[in-house]
Amino acid sequence: MAYEVLARKWRPQQFEDVVGQTHVTQTLHNAITSDRVAHAYIFVGPRGTGKTTTARILAKALNCQKGGPTVTPCDTCDSCREIMSGSSLDVIEIDGASNNSVEQVRDLREGVAFAPARGPFKIYIIDEVHMLSLSAFNALLKTLEEPPKHVKFLFATTDPQKVPTTILSRCQRFDLRRISLREIVAQLEKIAKAEKIELAPDALLAIARGAEGGLRDATGALDQLVSFRGKKIAESDVLAVFGLVSHQTLEALAQAVVQGEVSAALRIVAELDTNGKDLQRLVVELLGYFRDLLVCRYAGDAAALPDLTDDQIGRLKQAAAQVDPDRLLRIVELLVEADTRMRYALSRRTLLEIALVRGCRAARIASLDEVLKGVQAARAELAAGGGTAPAEEAPPMVAEEPAEYAAEPAPAAARPPPAASDEVARLNQQWPKLVEQVGNAVLLAKKYLVDARPVSVAGNHVVIGFDPEFASEMGNVQNVRTQKVVQRVISDALGREVTVEFKVRTATAAAPEAAAPRPTSKEKREWHKHPAVNNVLEAFNGDIGEVR
Repeated sequence: MAYEVLARKWRPQQFEDVVGQTHVTQTLHNAITSDRVAHAYIFVGPRGTGKTTTARILAKALNCQKGGPTVTPCDTCDSCREIMSGSSLDVIEIDGASNNSVEQVRDLREGVAFAPARGPFKIYIIDEVHMLSLSAFNALLKTLEEPPKHVKFLFATTDPQKVPTTILSRCQRFDLRRISLREIVAQLEKIAKAEKIELAPDALLAIARGAEGGLRDATGALDQLVSFRGKKIAESDVLAVFGLVSHQTLEALAQAVVQGEVSAALRIVAELDTNGKDLQRLVVELLGYFRDLLVCRYAGDAAALPDLTDDQIGRLKQAAAQVDPDRLLRIVELLVEADTRMRYALSRRTLLEIALVRGCRAARIASLDEVLKGVQAARAELAAGGGTAPAEEAPPMVAEEPAEYAAEPAPAAARPPPAASDEVARLNQQWPKLVEQVGNAVLLAKKYLVDARPVSVAGNHVVIGFDPEFASEMGNVQNVRTQKVVQRVISDALGREVTVEFKVRTATAAAPEAAAPRPTSKEKREWHKHPAVNNVLEAFNGDIGEVR
């Protein structure tokens, strides 16, 4: 007798055997018992979730010779056995991918008129129905809407967006969901026990994780592992055969990124690449791990993480409590970008390493909330200390002069306030340093502020000017977060609270020290001697207008 693979041997034969689709099987159960079976159904869902299997069980339930229609087909009568083997004259299974022409649908319409050979219904099961051509769908419309009473249509598809709405509106639709990790593990344990296969718990989890919600994929993977290692399977066998990464390695890599340990993250990636692991799959799993961290950080209950064991949820909660959510979101954005770019890249390892380095940097940079909390804490500490300034902010000590030379000190109130022009000059002198401080808090703001300059200080109001040629960049810094950081940096530089406004500079409003002088004839001749400058001038037929 020929060997039968586990996926076919353990295919569900009753409604209660279908794993993870109670919302579908219960509805069909009630429709049969109440005699409300529709003339057309469409089953939608990912691969390996039970679409065609559910259609076959429904066909058996309708045509069972022992009391059909019934919710519990006997599986022993001639009709049930023929449907199970695919040889029934009354249940016609059609592959939509290879029978998608209008001529084949016309043949189907002609066959609909004939009565069933054995059972009460003639049932058409069309798999991958979205592969039918538009003309074939149009030819099927009238028959699908008003078929003979003895005809039932059962469709299955993984891509419902390609099915015309005129077809969908004539069917009752069932959306089959991905099967959860716990349900796949439970089914694999049942199969392993019956087949006398020794499966380590970690191996079970690895198979279920690699199946991505498809029970058929999980059962097929188990069959392949038995051929590889016999009936005693460990986690290392699963990882070696399917190129997966252990959950412990995934946690170690994520922990290295969260803690900003670049060398540790790169070392783990090098080891995985050397061992032949799929780096594209690694990014997807790493993205899922950080998603779980975010869920733990905000939800914090096991109900939001149905695909994880209690031990994994406990470790996730410990890791999530040590990470700021804003940093997690930034890391997730970087991984999403890397996943998109790696699909079309030749050097996937390089892109992954760059994304992890940037993720490590994002984990170290303080978020705006942390900066504001630090400022508030410092103010609270200052207020609790009686209003005295911290020691590091005290004015520098000046050596005492001899009494006969010492001039009488002027009262503090008599000292004139610094002139606005002096403050503008001081800000322009410190501007590169101030931009660097802003860039530490808002990474993208640095490149836009480099081309700007403080142009005026009026009391507690500071105007930052942009050259007209960089006016388009001004919108990138006119947001609440960047503006608050700039205000805080300039306030620290001036020693008082200020407000900041961004404007486009005009020739009269530009700061004198920021304006570029017109080059002299001698300077032009000197620059013309520079090879790079000379090549650009010749290429664009230009001249030197100013030197910056």
